[in-house]
Amino acid sequence: MATLPQAPGAVVADKAYDTAKSLETIAGLGAEAVIPPKASRLDQRPYDENFYADRSKVERVFGRLKEARALARRYDTTAGSFLAVAHLVAALDWLR
Repeated sequence: MATLPQAPGAVVADKAYDTAKSLETIAGLGAEAVIPPKASRLDQRPYDENFYADRSKVERVFGRLKEARALARRYDTTAGSFLAVAHLVAALDWLR
């Protein structure tokens, strides 16, 4: 497992990551698992539903950013020019 520079406070994921191994790894990092339990899970554990709802907002922003072909395909050769395109696309999205 790769070492993280700073431990995350929480890990937000969808139901596909509701496995014992995933939850064990997240607990090993000292983070809170914000993952809704699968319907087939016998012990329905609680999770922060409000925090999980913010996940869809982040996914929608990334979806809108990927509408820009240059950003989705990463045509830029340097990290600096890629970041510049990301900033430009984010600004244009904000102006919409």
